[in-house]
Amino acid sequence: MGEAPVPVLMYHSVATAPNDATRALSVAPEAFAEQMAMIGDLGLTPVNTADLAASWRSGRSLPPRPVLITFDDGYEGVHRHALPVLAKHGFASTLFVSTGWIKGAYDTGGGLDTMLDWEQVRELAAADVEIGGHSHTHPQLDQLDDDGLRYELIHCKEIVADELGTVPGSFAYPYGYSSRRVREAVRETGYAQALAVGNGLARPRQGPYALQRVTVRRSTGIEEFERLVEGRAIARNFARDRALTKGYALVRRARQVRRKAIRSRV
Repeated sequence: MGEAPVPVLMYHSVATAPNDATRALSVAPEAFAEQMAMIGDLGLTPVNTADLAASWRSGRSLPPRPVLITFDDGYEGVHRHALPVLAKHGFASTLFVSTGWIKGAYDTGGGLDTMLDWEQVRELAAADVEIGGHSHTHPQLDQLDDDGLRYELIHCKEIVADELGTVPGSFAYPYGYSSRRVREAVRETGYAQALAVGNGLARPRQGPYALQRVTVRRSTGIEEFERLVEGRAIARNFARDRALTKGYALVRRARQVRRKAIRSRV
């Protein structure tokens, strides 16, 4: 019963006037409110990432018609615009923070738009939002050497634990990119589950470190959103994204091979 595929929604910025860097992957506050109302009207039950993975790990049944609402990076609009809507509906969700993008002592200045500060992250955590890791500086993790990879994962985990008083159990790969080496490092760092992108439904057989999500963006209309949360026509919806992702994966693999060859000659 708990083995059916689950739609995991990936949001980024929720903003009225996003900047150019975040516009395509942002959603308007009104659209977000309409989407959450639809989740309620359809009788879906939002759960967080840790609960989904724990249910699949233990074989425990999930609530009826589960769905995940996740946010990446840590944009300020998640607190300003999304939190009141989530609280109104009583919906659980997960926010994956890039700790070097959050305003405060660890800020590296890399954030793409107005970012949350740690007080706002704590308020989200107190309001049934699971806080997960999303690396420290949001690099392509599979392009880092082992030391750089470990730093990104451990530093992120330690900062979240220091700021919130709880160790994050869930992780999301920046850009959705991972490899066997990255997934193993995420597991060794102590994260219990991790989300990719993939633009498909999450299924137990993907394993706890490669669960797929579907992208919600500014161009996602309400009819398309309904298809996403009901798990209908997902492959057709994201056919172009998949073709682009496959093409870019080949380019990235070639870069990795070239870098390894250069390192071995040094």
